[in-house]
Amino acid sequence: MHLFPSSFLLPVLAAGLLAGCQSQSDKQTTTTTKTPVAAPTEAPARDTAMLASPKDGITPELIGQHIKALASDEFQGRRPFTKGEELATNYLATEFRKLGLKPGPNGTYFQGVPLVEIIGSPDATMAITGPGQGQNLTLKYKADYMAFTEREQERVALKNSPLVFAGYGVVAPEYGWDDYAGLDVKGKTVVVLVNDPGNAGTDTTFFKGKAMTYYGRWDYKYEEAARHGAAGVLIVHDTKPAAYPWSVVQSSWSGAKLYGQTPDKGARKCAVEGWITLDATKRLLTAAGQSYDALYAAANKPGFKPSPLGLSVSTAIENKIKRTASRNVAAVLPGSKRADEYIVYTAHWDHLGTGTVIEGDSIYNGAIDNASGCAALLAIAKAFTQLPEPAGRSILFLAVTGEEQGLLGSKYYAEHPLFPLTKTVANLNMDALGANGPMRDVTVIGYGQSELDAYARDAAGEQGRYVLPDQHPEKGSFYRSDHFSFAKVGVPALYASGRAESWTRGKEYIEQRRQAYEAKSYHQPSDEFDSRWDLRGMEQDARLLFWVGKLLANETTFPQWKPGSEFKAIREKSMK
Repeated sequence: MHLFPSSFLLPVLAAGLLAGCQSQSDKQTTTTTKTPVAAPTEAPARDTAMLASPKDGITPELIGQHIKALASDEFQGRRPFTKGEELATNYLATEFRKLGLKPGPNGTYFQGVPLVEIIGSPDATMAITGPGQGQNLTLKYKADYMAFTEREQERVALKNSPLVFAGYGVVAPEYGWDDYAGLDVKGKTVVVLVNDPGNAGTDTTFFKGKAMTYYGRWDYKYEEAARHGAAGVLIVHDTKPAAYPWSVVQSSWSGAKLYGQTPDKGARKCAVEGWITLDATKRLLTAAGQSYDALYAAANKPGFKPSPLGLSVSTAIENKIKRTASRNVAAVLPGSKRADEYIVYTAHWDHLGTGTVIEGDSIYNGAIDNASGCAALLAIAKAFTQLPEPAGRSILFLAVTGEEQGLLGSKYYAEHPLFPLTKTVANLNMDALGANGPMRDVTVIGYGQSELDAYARDAAGEQGRYVLPDQHPEKGSFYRSDHFSFAKVGVPALYASGRAESWTRGKEYIEQRRQAYEAKSYHQPSDEFDSRWDLRGMEQDARLLFWVGKLLANETTFPQWKPGSEFKAIREKSMK
């Protein structure tokens, strides 16, 4: 999972269960919005017969076999531009070939994704200076701040760049919000809060309340600062609204970073982008004669005015730059009736490679994140090849690169599709599936966005499971995995898996497992394959998505975005 998607492997179950279904015949004859019926007070009763495995080729053993291979030390953490990439992508292509799947329209199983690798070596310190006594302080790299750049330059620097507190760094006309109103930040460095203004309060009509909007994303904040001409931008890391610890920032934003190649070689970006700890922020604001609590409170109210801090920042980054290409892996099962229309399954094959040694281990294997998704992708591909009658529409199995670096592979595909987006029916995405045994829930990230919710509910019902919306929408998981790249260009996308309730051990057990994973294994070397895992939950999830894809592949209609979705207009415009 990409920083900070998706890190939320198994969200906590809250009250309020969603149910409701629509018959297959309804789905085959209409494209109208599917509205869920009223939520029941209890989930379906347990029935162990529901756990019986159909003879479709999807098994825990097969999934485990692929995870074990992809997450082995031999694959070196599957970082793009390394031997691990070559091994992982060749493994996937070989497995697709064994299943008899066809290569892409370019005649190969690979789609080149032009990227630039920037290996940054930031200064050991960041100097904060001011005109008054006691206003100078020194921040330490990694302990207090992280810094990097998207500019393809051997050296970038901030030299006495004035610091400005710019609230959340958000310009959202539809919400009447502009943190940069009346502010000239050219050549300056902005300090901005993580998440968005709706997150701090209880007003569900303010932005989207606790549910994060795209304005809460770190990449949006960097882009907005650059649009206003800022030289630097630092996001304040606060664990609760960020929903990941500082250790995740340290592991994810150090060493080599990958970016999509651009004609201007990153010149439009801020010279320095980065993160700063909450503690360091408070020390900085104290030196500026300001109160963090007061500024935080002001930033969460309409009418917020940005505040120059009367301090300057100096630091530099030395860079080594390499421009080359990574690759997505693409395989096609041609349709028997509507071969020019496609269902796209996605999972990212990449992880973090090798890095800081933790408890004697430097290989960040990424077994859950996301060898699990790739294993499910291969299992679903096998299931489609074993159908007694071929699917009517074509199926594209797409293992993408660079998800951990910012959805780079799926973004590139969305901008350079192998098959027309107007003929792409839906995207079904898999990322960090749980290894906790059979699950009762199917949590849909972004529930309420599209008619694919109904498909998930029907498939869940066949398994004796129930559908939940994301129980932690404040974490913005909808924007943090590869389905989002498809949604941004208008393709309806489904990102769903069991995340909340164990079939036999309940909710508390899953919550404990979630917390343990986030604290000890997410983006850490300990995310390794364990032969003791119970992979029947992954089997359930893979089968559910197989059933959804099979139904979509044998229909003639296209699922739609629901009214109110920000992606509806994009799809409608493109389909014209």
